[in-house]
Amino acid sequence: MDETFRKPTAQPVLAARAKPLLTEGTLTFKDLNGNGKLDPYEDWRLPAAVRAADLVSQMTLAEKAGLMLIDTMNAAVDEATGERGVVPAAGIALLQEQHMRRFIFRSVVGDAAGADGSPSHSEAAKFTNSVQEVSEAGRLGIPSLFASNARNHIDPDVRVGINEASGAMTAFPKEAGLAAAALGAAAKRGLTALGDMSVIEDFADVMGREWAAIGVRSMYGYMADLCTEPRWNRTHETFTENADLCAEIISTLVRALQGVPDSSGTSLSPTTAVALTLKHFPGGGPQELGLDPHYSFGKTQVYPGGAFGEHLKPFQAAIDAGVAAIMPYYGMPIGLEHDGIRYDPVGMAFSSQIVTDLLRGRLGFRGYVNSDTGIVTDRAWGLEAATVSERVAAAINSGTDILSGFSDARVVTDLVEAGLVSEERVTRAAERLLTPMFQLGLFENPYVDPDAADRIVGSAHNAQTAREIQRQSLVLLQNHRHPDGTTALPLKPRSRVYLLGEFDADVVAGYGFDVVDGNLCDADGSRPSAEGSDYVIVSMTAKTVATSTYDSRVAAEEAPINPIVADGIAGLDGSSRFGATDAGVAFGADTCTDNGLRFGGSLPWEASLLDFTGMSGSQSWQVTPPLDQIQQAMTEVGDARRVILHVYFRQPFVLDEASGLRDAGAIIAGFGIEEAALMDVLSGRFAPQGRMPFALAGTRTAVEEQFSDLPGYDETADGALFPFGHGLGYDVPPS
Repeated sequence: MDETFRKPTAQPVLAARAKPLLTEGTLTFKDLNGNGKLDPYEDWRLPAAVRAADLVSQMTLAEKAGLMLIDTMNAAVDEATGERGVVPAAGIALLQEQHMRRFIFRSVVGDAAGADGSPSHSEAAKFTNSVQEVSEAGRLGIPSLFASNARNHIDPDVRVGINEASGAMTAFPKEAGLAAAALGAAAKRGLTALGDMSVIEDFADVMGREWAAIGVRSMYGYMADLCTEPRWNRTHETFTENADLCAEIISTLVRALQGVPDSSGTSLSPTTAVALTLKHFPGGGPQELGLDPHYSFGKTQVYPGGAFGEHLKPFQAAIDAGVAAIMPYYGMPIGLEHDGIRYDPVGMAFSSQIVTDLLRGRLGFRGYVNSDTGIVTDRAWGLEAATVSERVAAAINSGTDILSGFSDARVVTDLVEAGLVSEERVTRAAERLLTPMFQLGLFENPYVDPDAADRIVGSAHNAQTAREIQRQSLVLLQNHRHPDGTTALPLKPRSRVYLLGEFDADVVAGYGFDVVDGNLCDADGSRPSAEGSDYVIVSMTAKTVATSTYDSRVAAEEAPINPIVADGIAGLDGSSRFGATDAGVAFGADTCTDNGLRFGGSLPWEASLLDFTGMSGSQSWQVTPPLDQIQQAMTEVGDARRVILHVYFRQPFVLDEASGLRDAGAIIAGFGIEEAALMDVLSGRFAPQGRMPFALAGTRTAVEEQFSDLPGYDETADGALFPFGHGLGYDVPPS
């Protein structure tokens, strides 16, 4: 049946805190505009599209414009009373003066109230309820919809605007870990499918229930971008380099979190846990030199392998599954021609070729388009010299329905009054934005139970599900066989083990091992020797540091030359230094967009340093524990084959030969894991079964030679050290 004619089958539960109820016979409705009669938009028996059209017809231009804005609103603390989880005064202004009804929730949710004002589970629920009450009290009683970036993953380097710390939310491996677990589970079960999607469904069940419990019913995610450019610092948010596997994962997430689409393609309903805003169309993976378009020096997306179509596959799968919204990326396509169309070099959200012709026209998307944050203020690539108003007009007229990180509705109304944006276009956007809110049942009951939030978020059941997937996600890359026929892993019971890196010695000792904690130094700063140990167990990774002082104006004078060449783009001429592309340098803006590199990533001229040797000698990478300490411990133990190396691959790091890391007896790849889950595998309580969701290069040269839009390293001279899908088990003959 077409969604236009679908009706609820029974009286829904209504919750009203600021408006009266209406009764017709045995049925009850909310009198959201307080006029004493049942309007079509208040009638839950009518289709969402009909209700949205009626509501929009009653709205002023300013109210419709407010719907097209989304910005951050976090829970606050009342300074006078100490009450937590309250709506900040600035939030009230956004609701009442700007008429906004969509907000990004960035507060970390803790087990208990945080000293920094972060809310507990129940306080987060109380906060969203309070916002809903203020919303309901508005002229037309329009509810609010909260979105968040990913917050259910183990990530030691969380960045505002990228993802949120898990806090008390149940923590799973990073996205690549979910893919590794799905690949491994499929192989273990002998499935013909590339991945076992029950892993993704189990994750989504926990995540969806926890988000819905605190009143967050929308997500900025997941990322459908492919991990084809290892230097891109946001690969840690991608699932895999394989387009087909990514398409399966994304479509599974849409169905699990939103619901199974009906014959009209609609998947949202009051039982939907979380409505997704899939990002970043048309695929943010192929960043030139791996440089991120949050920064001006990374604004170019390139397709040297001609694989633009592969990057569209996960988005098409999401659209077919009924995804609610899609977010275009900041980047601008350079030299892109696909299916006979030459794409203009302008930011994706400003491109009618991308948003209207490709996304809606060719791929058939019918939801709303949500810009990435700051496109009209900070990252308007291709429109750097334009005014904010001109950028807003360009985005709206190109097909973008809602502007993220922007909260001035007057700009939109002024554009309409000036004839630069039609009111018809604003009306269409308002209808697109309201329809999913009706489908989600928010007009009937937007409130949640704070006590239930305390029971659901971080429950023992959820934690057990996460631990199982953490164990499944580990990938055994190599496992040396000793002359006596034994292998490096699993560890022999009651062995003496020496620890380096992120370990709790008590947890390891709890598995029956005699532990020497190599992280504990004596008074003169010396760590104990690994000599005499049966094993050295190292948990290592790398992260970016010392970038907060980056200054574009200084870089434009002193940094290395930026080798990117893009015709007509200021600062990208192959002879200018990094920093020359920043608006504060190239266009005389008062402030510099890139200062502080606050969204993560290395200094741009060190992006290719993914090998542990190179990172150890760099300015903006930090290997933890330090590579020289690891090498020293490998020497002290007397036989490198007694070293067990766990590497957290936040990016596809390179185990280069010079580092000596390949000499370890066993190497296991992780993507975010708790110690107990890691020890379950190392001790043999759980056999490793994960498979690599992306290939690993063995040299820096391979990283530099690979094509940004292609998976793996087949086009390079050195090729891959470990290919996509690689992974050993304890029952697999080791090397």
